[in-house]
Formats: sequence, C-alpha cells, structure tokens
Amino acid sequence: MIHEARGLAESELDAIANLERRVVEADGGRLKLEWGTLRQRETSQVSDLLWLEDGRVLGFAGLYAFGGPLELAGMVDPAARRRGIGTALLGRALQLAAERGIDEALLVVARTTGAGAAFARSLGGQLEHSEHSLVLHEAPRAAARLPGVVVRPAGTEDPDRVSSLLIEGFGDDLGSPVTNDPSQRQLVVEHGARVVGALRVNVDSDDHGTRAGIYGFVVAAAERGRGIGREVLRQVCTGLFDEGCTAVSLEVAVDNDHALGLYASVGFVRRATEDYYSMSTRSEIDPSAPA
Repeated sequence: MIHEARGLAESELDAIANLERRVVEADGGRLKLEWGTLRQRETSQVSDLLWLEDGRVLGFAGLYAFGGPLELAGMVDPAARRRGIGTALLGRALQLAAERGIDEALLVVARTTGAGAAFARSLGGQLEHSEHSLVLHEAPRAAARLPGVVVRPAGTEDPDRVSSLLIEGFGDDLGSPVTNDPSQRQLVVEHGARVVGALRVNVDSDDHGTRAGIYGFVVAAAERGRGIGREVLRQVCTGLFDEGCTAVSLEVAVDNDHALGLYASVGFVRRATEDYYSMSTRSEIDPSAPA
C-alpha cells in the first residue's frame, strides 16, 4: 500500500536509505534522491510516497520542486519488481502534481540497466534531456589565481541580477533564493566590482560525512572564456573541503562540452548519467502494468 508522507520521520529516512543501498547494489550507478531536500521536507503537503508491506519500505517516489519543472525520482526494491509498485507510485505522484496545477513533470531515470528508460517510455514518457552527474573527491590543486574574482553570499540587493543571470543561462531563474541557512547558500560572483555570475551550494551532513552540491552555476555570456568559471570553482570547492566536505557534486548536460571540459580541468569526474523523461500529469497510468 502507498503511504503519503507529509515530512519524513527518521525511521522513514533510514528505511529509504536502506532501500537505496539495495537498489544501487543491484543496479549500480546512483539515485538522484536529493537527501538534503528529503531531510527538510515541509509538512504542509505530500511530497513523498512510500510503498509499505509488512512494515518494510519496498518502493519510494519523491516530488522535487527546485524552481524549474517538477522532478520525480524513485525506486523499487529489486526483489519486488514486476509487481506494479513503480507504476502505482508514479501514477499517484503524477496525480499529486496535477493537484498542484502542474501539467508536466520530469521523471529522472538512472542510465544503468536500461529498465528505467523502458519503464518511462512504456508509460508515455518522452526523453527531454540528459545530464552527467560529476563528483570531486578532493580539493582542487593549487593554481595561479585570476585577480579580481570575488565570490560572496548574495545580499538583498542581488536577487534581480541573480534571476537575470539564471534566465540567460538556463531559461529559468530556478527560484534563485537568498537565504541565511548555511546549508543552502546562494552565492554571486563579482569581477571588476560587477556581478557576473551566480551559483547555489547545498551542504548535507549525516553519519557518513558532509557532502556538497553545486547548482545553477552560471557566468554571464559576455564574461565567458576568461577563466572566471574555473577560478570560481577552485575558490568554492577549496572552501568546501576546508570546511570538512568529503565530496562536491554537480550536474551538467551531456552535450555541454565546454562545461564538461571546465569541470574536468578542476578535477570533477563522471559517476553517473541520468535521463529526464517528460510526463503529462494527466496521463492515464494502467495500475496493473508491471514495474
């Protein structure tokens, strides 16, 4: 049966983590579950669905709103597949999205066994884009600094500029929040006393250590090709490792060769690839379909 969670208790987080471990051991790769988000879910609405049997979590689906299109990510216990659990969870997740007034959502599928892609296509999903997940496991090597590049927290005077940069870079402002929460930092990049870039850093800690993710990293088009992006990454990542982070991750479109080269030059390596399938929230999902 499906349990609709308004916020996740520690016992539920532990059960989801154990399920994730079983899935990754069977399939390889990684799952885009955004643990920092899961640990801070609001209790005002249902954002997570758990399939429960005899007190065990055998399936999970989460709804993620990052300012752009709603994303859906989930998994089913390898020993419980082909029973319709994934189909039921996805169907209910799409219903919840429709109830929020959302017409389309992106289903995130790990490119590992190929079963996830087949599942998405069988239910009407259309491939929208693909991203590489990259990770940095140690601080960047020391290099000559580019003078005049300053990375600082966004202030109350910066949201409009951050929003315009994100729209230029991604076609959407991605929410561009300014927050005092040290685990969710909106940063801006200055060069020559002008704001020329932006990025968001999320820091997540648990019993296994502290990790960081970089999101919405953009440099103004007129300023690219000058080494600003590389300098920003070196400054930010060095600072994160100095704080005790054991890994820094980010995502990049598979066809963005320039960005891939930039991240590789700092030391990032690819750990997984994910495909994003566009799903209509009005889709008629057959609950008897095996998944």
